[in-house]
Amino acid sequence: MAGLGTGEHEDGSGPSRCDGVGGLNGLGGEEEDRCGHAPSLRPALNRCPPAVLASVTMTESPSAARSPQSSPAPSYTTAVTVEDFRRNLDAVRARIDTAAERAGRDAAEIRLLPVSKTVPEERLRAAFAAGITQMGENKVQEAQRKSENLADLGISWSVIGHLQTNKAKNVAAFADEFQALDSLRLAEALDRRLQAAGRGLDVYVQVNSSGEPSKFGLEPDDVADFLAALPAYSSLRVRGLMTLAANTSDEARVRECFSIMRRLRDAALQAGTVGDGLLSMGMSGDFEAAIEGGSTCVRVGQAIFGTRATPDSYYWPESPQADQPRASS
Repeated sequence: MAGLGTGEHEDGSGPSRCDGVGGLNGLGGEEEDRCGHAPSLRPALNRCPPAVLASVTMTESPSAARSPQSSPAPSYTTAVTVEDFRRNLDAVRARIDTAAERAGRDAAEIRLLPVSKTVPEERLRAAFAAGITQMGENKVQEAQRKSENLADLGISWSVIGHLQTNKAKNVAAFADEFQALDSLRLAEALDRRLQAAGRGLDVYVQVNSSGEPSKFGLEPDDVADFLAALPAYSSLRVRGLMTLAANTSDEARVRECFSIMRRLRDAALQAGTVGDGLLSMGMSGDFEAAIEGGSTCVRVGQAIFGTRATPDSYYWPESPQADQPRASS
């Protein structure tokens, strides 16, 4: 689960490309979440085929798959070849299928966003050959460099980490999706750049569902008013909400974060302020619980690409005031 053991933060948002498996509609496009709450509606923008995820080989017992928080930290093996990625795709897909079945959901509703942060471009070419055509990145400079160097592949890029307003021009220039919108100042900066470029951008609003000071995102009580203000920024297409669950081994605490997000999403759907009503939540360590909690997009990195050499502290600033890119995968 998020923050449990090796739980990682893997997020994803933008106009989808439809050429190939793994387009931004992830695992087949979200329709309704079938979790006992308001339907997510089938978005008009869902025009891509189901996303394929790559995963790394991991060592995990059947019981661990059911309750990732309480299980020993899984060991993720680095995927290098196309076959490695295909094998990992199958493994992660099986976990998604199992979690969806437990929740009484159709796994095709759940989009997989592979998080490729820190992964070298040559390995991303192998991942693409295995069927991954959407990738999530935390750091804007890294994402933009990859988008330029891999432009021949037509990958859809999702920026999932905290964004400073002075980097809005970069996101507006290349990103297909942005999943960490958390201030009207940033919304204005993005909208201004996007209007100048004559394009729109799919966005998710980030919520700090855990209340941890180390995380970015809106406080839950501020979400309704924030969503109500977003129509003023016409180039931003609000798709849903995103969160990083509590960084803890307490399963109940993690699941409560997902419940908070469902309640916020359902209220926003009733108010008509959250677009498609999608929920981006769940990473390599907790995506099964997120799926059971209603997630329509899981952000998976290490279980696809392998354990990162970069320490979590590189992506997890001590506090939002540090204004550094935040881990979302």
